[in-house]
Amino acid sequence: MNTDLLNTALSAAGRGLPVLPLREGKVPFGNCPTCAHNACGGRPNMKTPGPCTCERPCHAWAAATTDPDIIGSPAWARVWREAAAVAYHPGGAGLTVVDLDHADAVDWARATLPVTRTVATTRGEHWIYRGAMRSVNGVRDGVDLKSRMAYARWLGTGTGTGTGSMTALPEVVRALAVKEPAAVRPGPLAVTVPVRGGECRHRTPVFLERGIAMGEQRITEARSGIHTAVYRTFLAVLATHGRCGCLTDTHVARLFAAAQTKGESARHCTEAWNNARTALGM
Repeated sequence: MNTDLLNTALSAAGRGLPVLPLREGKVPFGNCPTCAHNACGGRPNMKTPGPCTCERPCHAWAAATTDPDIIGSPAWARVWREAAAVAYHPGGAGLTVVDLDHADAVDWARATLPVTRTVATTRGEHWIYRGAMRSVNGVRDGVDLKSRMAYARWLGTGTGTGTGSMTALPEVVRALAVKEPAAVRPGPLAVTVPVRGGECRHRTPVFLERGIAMGEQRITEARSGIHTAVYRTFLAVLATHGRCGCLTDTHVARLFAAAQTKGESARHCTEAWNNARTALGM
């Protein structure tokens, strides 16, 4: 048995994180023979596990537990002998992990997302927020959202050996998981910017400038799904800057220009902007 991994799992579980073992390559253990092919009644891909009573962790994220009697049981001992790492279920602990898979994704997060606890990974960083949401992979290049029905690798004490304090899950992260409505809501074709007046109290001009620049870059570098990339960019910009009066028509025009350079029409830009405002209740 790998006692180091077992002790790591027990320690994490003691902090309220549901844990599970991973095979080599950060892969969860597969279904046991009893539950193979969802024979226990779960739905495809085990997104809704069935009434499994197996002692071994055969349902990936759904097998995660904080119960030390289960983690250290003889049935799990056989699994720990083959395990290569420990993972945890963020959603089960009321957390969301923004998994940044490379340096460019990390740079985007630093320019776009509110600071929170940051944990270094093999290739990038995990940004961990308090609050659960649905998990979505590939919300942009190198960025996955791991929360409900997902697992993240455990990297040390306190959800990681990184720095900073966890902050509440921000709207800008939730907005990354929102897909544009298929039906366009009617709205004025003129560009409108929600302005409340006054100096922004929680963002600096430099932060806004970097956010707009990153938005332009995200649209410019999109290789497919341009309409979706434009919508998600508008959504992220509005979620971060749209309620405090710091956005101007000039900022919006820059985003529209980047979108039209990629082939979007002015009408589609306006519709995407209006849909993003509607999705955020603005």
